[in-house]
Amino acid sequence: MSRGTILVVGGGIGGLSAAIALSMAKYEVTVVERYADVHSSVYGVGIIQPSNALRALDAIGCAEACIAAGYPAKGWGKMYNAEGEFLHDMPGIAIEGMPPLNGLTRPKLHEILTKRALEVGVEIRYSTSFDSLEPYADGVTAELTDGSTERFDVVVGADGVRSKVRPYVLDEDLQPRYIGQSAYRVNIPREPEIDRIILQGGSQGMAGFVPIGPDLAYMFYNARMERAPRDDEANLAEQLREHLAGFGGLTGHVRDTYVTEDSDIVLRPEESLIAAAPWHRGRIVLLGDAVHAITPHLGQGAAQAIEDGVVLADALSKHDDLEAAFDEYAERRYERCKLVVETSLNIGEWEMGRLEGFDNVAATNHVLEVMARPL
Repeated sequence: MSRGTILVVGGGIGGLSAAIALSMAKYEVTVVERYADVHSSVYGVGIIQPSNALRALDAIGCAEACIAAGYPAKGWGKMYNAEGEFLHDMPGIAIEGMPPLNGLTRPKLHEILTKRALEVGVEIRYSTSFDSLEPYADGVTAELTDGSTERFDVVVGADGVRSKVRPYVLDEDLQPRYIGQSAYRVNIPREPEIDRIILQGGSQGMAGFVPIGPDLAYMFYNARMERAPRDDEANLAEQLREHLAGFGGLTGHVRDTYVTEDSDIVLRPEESLIAAAPWHRGRIVLLGDAVHAITPHLGQGAAQAIEDGVVLADALSKHDDLEAAFDEYAERRYERCKLVVETSLNIGEWEMGRLEGFDNVAATNHVLEVMARPL
């Protein structure tokens, strides 16, 4: 027997994870995604899945497929200086039954989530969004861009950092803040030493490597820079090589071997946002980047969005009263997400030389320890 109907706006990682969890909790779920197919909304090259992300994925039946398709690492990370000299290990935290982290390509993750969503009965409508939402005491009427008008018991805004749903929930005009860093990313063949996160700190930014398959890894470089125009993709290989000019070791080798003119490089700004709770108004509720955009320094952005979906479904399944369910959801999520947002920002400030004396290893381990606690 159905517990009700839910519209999820956004078919990204958070939206699909929420849709799966809500469908497993006996709701009839429809996802609208403004892009045309499963891959067109996928930005970036690879993704870090810490143990807490894998635990949440396990709750919706996706962890095993992610680990099989990715690279389950035996440790969290290692830190080197710009010359390539080893500094220290970053041990990380492994939740029982899970590796410390799994690396995976973003397209593969979307395929896994989409397949699972369809298996559990989620309806996904591509090339579709909404024009307006009209909330009532007993439901929400959505005018969709395909010309239809439908009524749902609940609407979930999982439509990203520039959410169109957010103004229906929050009074303030909340917008993401560019932190002064942007991230270059490029897929490369996995060198043998890339068996966990490998970090090399330079004078102007942080280079790093993440394994995302037996033979595949990606390199990232967090660069202190003015925000580049969204359509500025010219000469990215040349730009990245210039940023990496002072590096030796693994970064120097990758720069000279794999960062070529035909490299498929992605450049994205690093943005941050945290909305104060509550994260709902009436029957409309927010999750993921719509309420907590997280910079990539801890690899927790997607993890927190997946956790949001699992916790939201759990809270809704425990309460007949929606207000009580949404209050529990935010109570369980807000402080956890706030810690990740703020620590990620601090690591970014430290990488840019603006937080002297900051211990990134201790800060990372603290977050991972908190993330290992039950949801």
